[in-house]
Amino acid sequence: MCLAVPGKIVSIDGDMGDVDFGGVTRKANLSMVDANVGDWAVVHAGFAIQIMDEEDAQETLRLWNEVLDSDVVTYN
Repeated sequence: MCLAVPGKIVSIDGDMGDVDFGGVTRKANLSMVDANVGDWAVVHAGFAIQIMDEEDAQETLRLWNEVLDSDVVTYN
């Protein structure tokens, strides 16, 4: 299964940026989006694939947390 998670862009250096995922910062390639520091980006496999507004990003994160806190998720 592939998942894409929203994170906040905290710095940009060329095509690469540091993206904050709730306190964990990772490098992501930003070459496929028009990104600015402070933007929220959906990141998949190390690539930002979409810019989203903060309200949508926060709602997505809330829904992820709801799923993770529920009995819906099982691990085999």
